[in-house]
Amino acid sequence: MTQILIAGAISLAVSILLTPVLIKVFSRQGFGQEIRIDGPKSHQAKRGTPSMGGVAIVAALWLGYLGAHLVGFIDDGTGPSASGLLVLGLATALAAVGFLDDFIKIYKSRNLGLNKTAKSVGQMVAAVIFGILLLQFPNAEGQTPASEYLSYTRDINVISLGAVGFVLFCWLVVAAWSNAVNFTDGLDGLAAGSAALVMGAYVLITFWQYRNPCAPLPANAENASACYDVRDPLDLAIIAVAAGGACLGFLWWNAAPAKIFMGDTGSLALGGLVAGLSLTTRTELLMVVIGALFVAEMISVVVQIIFFRTTGKRVFRMAPFHHHFELGGWAETTVIIRFWLLTAISCALGLTLFYGEFISHTA
Repeated sequence: MTQILIAGAISLAVSILLTPVLIKVFSRQGFGQEIRIDGPKSHQAKRGTPSMGGVAIVAALWLGYLGAHLVGFIDDGTGPSASGLLVLGLATALAAVGFLDDFIKIYKSRNLGLNKTAKSVGQMVAAVIFGILLLQFPNAEGQTPASEYLSYTRDINVISLGAVGFVLFCWLVVAAWSNAVNFTDGLDGLAAGSAALVMGAYVLITFWQYRNPCAPLPANAENASACYDVRDPLDLAIIAVAAGGACLGFLWWNAAPAKIFMGDTGSLALGGLVAGLSLTTRTELLMVVIGALFVAEMISVVVQIIFFRTTGKRVFRMAPFHHHFELGGWAETTVIIRFWLLTAISCALGLTLFYGEFISHTA
């Protein structure tokens, strides 16, 4: 529990103190955001706002995680786990893809960075390597960071994907979540605030899994079916709280009117965290409920594209659909706060489903 608190405190402090430094440095270098011409007219005033603020989120995440483990190593000799390092590695790899995308936008003074193919290849390589490694590194009880089974709040043992199928599924999950969070990052503080809420939910989930492990619980123990077969739940809780602290610290400067944007550097990294946590905690389907806002944002883009290409008409005034409400007359801050509330509701619903499933196994 102490490590969780330390990780959150360090990441919050690093993020809130490092971000204004990046604002000054990036402003001096002219690393300003380009704005879509077809977007809401009010957004044109944001042109030139420093971008690539996701660097602060990733740095705070790593420092919070390592700082917590330094204390843990001094206390009892424990160090980072395979699950934790893999999730952090995925987030960092996707942050690198996003950083390259952001840098190209700034260097060429345009709103488009990497082309779709290059960006997709970067996401694919990171996801495939991540998926392969998730099935390695068994611990003393034989647990690996992930399994070949589809999961809700625990593995659904009747749905095995196989090793190859799991890697392909991992690619789909990583691509979907990284793009979903990327689509959500279109208003000041929307993605950072929503991600902080999702990470908060996963702090509770992973800590509950840590308190109710299957190993080394005997198979004939009372309520054995309610246990969680997760390799490193406490380490994943440290990552979740470090990510939440990093998002909150960044939000201090990113809230409307934003002094800096996270850019694809931050949004792809956060999407990687969402994907990585869902796979390593065996909650891929539950994450769809908890991260419902991200899902809705992505679906709005897909629906808009399909409907426009087939009928020539638009379902939304503009996609992702947070812009639909802006163009409908809602103030930007109104959209942001209401979407945060929707995320809080989806997180509460997800936690309720998670706990309800646990209770059903203990009855």
